[in-house]
Amino acid sequence: MPATPTTPHPGGTAGGTRRRRRGPRTWLAALPLLVFAGLCFGLPLGAIAFGAVTATDPASGATRMTGEHLQRSLQGPYLGSLIGSVQLSALTALVGGVLGVLIAQAVVTSRSSALRGAVLTASGVLANFGGVPLAFAFIATVGISGVVTQLAELTSLGWNLYSFTGLTVVYLYFLVPLMVLVIVPALDGLRPQWREAAQNAGASGGQFWRHVGLPVLAPSLLGGFVLLFGTAFAAHATAAALVGGSVPLVTLKIADALSGNVLTGQENVALALGLDMILIAGLVMAVYLPLQRRSARWLR
Repeated sequence: MPATPTTPHPGGTAGGTRRRRRGPRTWLAALPLLVFAGLCFGLPLGAIAFGAVTATDPASGATRMTGEHLQRSLQGPYLGSLIGSVQLSALTALVGGVLGVLIAQAVVTSRSSALRGAVLTASGVLANFGGVPLAFAFIATVGISGVVTQLAELTSLGWNLYSFTGLTVVYLYFLVPLMVLVIVPALDGLRPQWREAAQNAGASGGQFWRHVGLPVLAPSLLGGFVLLFGTAFAAHATAAALVGGSVPLVTLKIADALSGNVLTGQENVALALGLDMILIAGLVMAVYLPLQRRSARWLR
């Protein structure tokens, strides 16, 4: 009697074979992206790490491993610049995130499509406006001899653009629009049915945001904070043109070490500072990624 053909179970060998066959194809499709990431990110990171832990003898040209550069990057003015950059980035990310969320919420709840389009377009432009042009605009407007400074007599009120506070205001100019662009899609993802269900259950608006809205938006809010923190942490041209060395920032210290403005032969210390920045950014991202995966299913 001929054997009766059997249909393989979805979880059996045939299904497992199909799943195993999809793996190499997936890796092959992702190969161009992996190669691109390796060339654009892996090679520079490797060069920075190698320079941060090695030293070259100027006489013989021999290279040896050392932790001296990393140690120096965490001492004295270098450590102060790291702390200053972290403080400035955290403050501007926090304030910019709060202001950006308030503006985004007003845009999302507005019934005016013209207002939404205008705010998002302006945010897209302002979020990419930085560097020397932004510094010049603020100097001409609220600098020591700026138009607004003279008209409003801001100097008598203690205003100083070339300080930590002034640099914070300048950074907020492009960080707030960036937060608006980041958080608007997340606010759009809050389903109206959730609010209606909360209202039908007798919950107030505050209770809805405390128990539903904010928990769902928490990873997006944290992701926006991480993005703003990283943007402020890595900014260089605006601070260099505006405050020079009056505000200790790690990007300015790296530029001085590479160019030899203060001391010569500090290139490896600059690489060690760059490695410190990468480690700090990695720690911040390590906090964000698990939360982002947990809430992704709610905003689909």
